Amino acid sequence: MKKEDDGGWRRAAKGGGGGGGKAGSSALSCSGSCCSALAMVKKSFLSYHKTIWGPLELVEKLYPEAEEIAASVRDLPGLKTPLGRARAWLRLALMQKKMADYLRCLIFRKDLLSEFYEYHALMMEEEAAVIVGLLVGLNVIDANLCVKGEDLDSQVGVIDFSMYLKNEDAAENKDRNDHIAAILDQKNYVEELNRQLNSTVSSLHARVDSLEKSNTKLIEELAIAKNNIIKLQEENHHLRSENTLILMKTQHHLEVNKVDAETELQTYKHSRQSLDEMYNEAHRQLREESQLRQDIENELMVQVGMKHEIELAMKLLEKDIHEKQDTLINLRQQLEEVKAINVEMYQKLQVSDDAVKEKNEIIGRLEDKTTQITATMKQLEQRLQQAEKAQMEAESEDRRFKQDYMSQSESLQKEITLKENQLGQLETDLKIEREWRETMEEDFKKEKEKSSSLKTETQQIITLKKEFLKVQEKNKQLKNLCHDQEEALQELAGKLSESKLKIEDIKEANKTLQGQVWLKDKEATHCKLCEKEFSLSKRKHHCRNCGEIFCNACSDNELPLPSSPKPVRVCDSCHALLIQRCSSNVP
Repeated sequence: MKKEDDGGWRRAAKGGGGGGGKAGSSALSCSGSCCSALAMVKKSFLSYHKTIWGPLELVEKLYPEAEEIAASVRDLPGLKTPLGRARAWLRLALMQKKMADYLRCLIFRKDLLSEFYEYHALMMEEEAAVIVGLLVGLNVIDANLCVKGEDLDSQVGVIDFSMYLKNEDAAENKDRNDHIAAILDQKNYVEELNRQLNSTVSSLHARVDSLEKSNTKLIEELAIAKNNIIKLQEENHHLRSENTLILMKTQHHLEVNKVDAETELQTYKHSRQSLDEMYNEAHRQLREESQLRQDIENELMVQVGMKHEIELAMKLLEKDIHEKQDTLINLRQQLEEVKAINVEMYQKLQVSDDAVKEKNEIIGRLEDKTTQITATMKQLEQRLQQAEKAQMEAESEDRRFKQDYMSQSESLQKEITLKENQLGQLETDLKIEREWRETMEEDFKKEKEKSSSLKTETQQIITLKKEFLKVQEKNKQLKNLCHDQEEALQELAGKLSESKLKIEDIKEANKTLQGQVWLKDKEATHCKLCEKEFSLSKRKHHCRNCGEIFCNACSDNELPLPSSPKPVRVCDSCHALLIQRCSSNVP
């Protein structure tokens, strides 16, 4: 460690060669130079000089890593002035190699610096960034500066190394410079050793103080322990005297107890004789009761057989009921299907009726059209006959004209040409009338075909009506059957209810024959109905009718019983059974 420190301080002193004196002086007198660089401080309103410690305190807010330095500076005991704290802070920043980083944060916040510096101060101008850039070079130096042992509140003496600096003109004084450098190194080494010794001495003084304090505490504890020992010895002596008294008392009690035990033995012997007699009598009674129990068990076996027979009868009855219920369900399904078919047939009938009405209307319209066509045909035939008559008359007139008036041939020929033209027109009219007649005949044939198809459809509708009437008759028959079956089922249900009541009466009679078993609390761990486990919150409750144990939810009913006229707790099953019996007994 010493060699490393020597190298560090040599580098700080030399500054790495030719211009190393300046760097060394700046490193050693860092607090003085930085303080002079930051010396342009504002005066406040009350003419109080703000020191350099103010802006340096802001660094911990801007740069969180500086919180440790600020805290350690505040905790230093020897510092009293803000200037001393600033010097300590700068030394710690140099040792951390973060002086340039901390000051860079400050320079960029001109709004905060304006509270401490004038506008023309060096820290507020652009040269401050240059100074911070130059301070980055100090990160190369491994600084190990003492903070605790020195008086940082007073002005630090700056060593002037200008007389030892190398002159460019005097190249002959190399040996002298080397000798001076060696002396400086030795001086620095001695100063560092002195500082380390001072720090060790101060730490030893502190240890001595702490040891003295601990020694005084130990002496006080020793005195307290001695006093406690004396008190304990006194208590021990007192307890021994009490112990002897207790021993005497216990011996006296033992003697008294012995006398009592002898008297108790005698009484025990007398009582044992009487107990033996009682035991013999109880044994006789037990034998008699065991015989009675065997008789009761035989009777029970007979009753169990009866019970099995009743259960078989019940099962047969239930099977019959289930079969009848199945038949009922099938009949209801058939009824529903028949109803659905009836509804469909009714809907089809309505549709077919509507279609028949429409087709009857169409047939009426077609008959009207046929009558119109026949009338037009007759009119056309009359016109044809008239035209043929006119043609015949024209031909006869032609013959007459040819015979009578040969002389007037030219005039007649003109008339003939005119009449021929008229004939041509009449022939064209005839052709048109024939074509129209043919189209009318085709339309008539189509209408006949339509009427025939409508007739067939009407016949089908008539057959559907007949089928519908048959279905209605079947439906009526099925309804009658269903009604009869429902009546039969109702009768069966009445008989069933009567048989169930009889079975329940038989069961109750069987229970009364067997005798109601009053279950013990230890035998039941779960509710008989809901099968939930009993606990502190889920309590046990006896049913006063059947004697079984239930939870509160399954036995939250009260009814008067033959055994007790007042309403008593009854389980849900017994409650339902008793209510049903009461309702059946009521006329």
